[in-house]
Amino acid sequence: MDFLFQPWHWFVSGFLIACTMLFLLLMGKKFGMSSNLRTFCAACGAGKVNSFFKFDWKSDVWNLLVVIGAMLGGFIASHYLSATDMPAISDATKASLSSINISTENQYLPVELFSISALSDIKTIIILVVGGILVGFGARYAGGCTSGHAISGLSNLQLPSLIAVIGFFIGGLVMVHLLFPLIF
Repeated sequence: MDFLFQPWHWFVSGFLIACTMLFLLLMGKKFGMSSNLRTFCAACGAGKVNSFFKFDWKSDVWNLLVVIGAMLGGFIASHYLSATDMPAISDATKASLSSINISTENQYLPVELFSISALSDIKTIIILVVGGILVGFGARYAGGCTSGHAISGLSNLQLPSLIAVIGFFIGGLVMVHLLFPLIF
């Protein structure tokens, strides 16, 4: 059972994702995380306020289970199936983060970004709010999120998904190499 506590090779999750996509394709379903927000809002009655939320949300309730499963699976994996030692961060990454005053003492969750005390900083709150709005707008404008386009759209050979994924990568590179150092 030691293999459960070690990081798995990428092809294991890739194979499982491919099996899931085949199953969804055979069932006539589409995968994506951002569509769950629309389903959740429609279930809570947002259709009374905006026509965008007027649809048969009960047919998409299965996708809400995907979100619950992702949260539950992440909790179980991090609390019960993880080794105490996380994979090491490279020295080059540590040096790069140190140059913009971000610590690596907490491995993948720097306290400057992921702590309750970080929420007392107005700059952090502005970054979270603006970032959340941009992600929400981008997912709606692109017709889906990264998981929907990159996993579902590309596996269905959809050209708009290829264009969206290329845009996601370009946006990520611009953020990490140009904007992130300016913000921090």
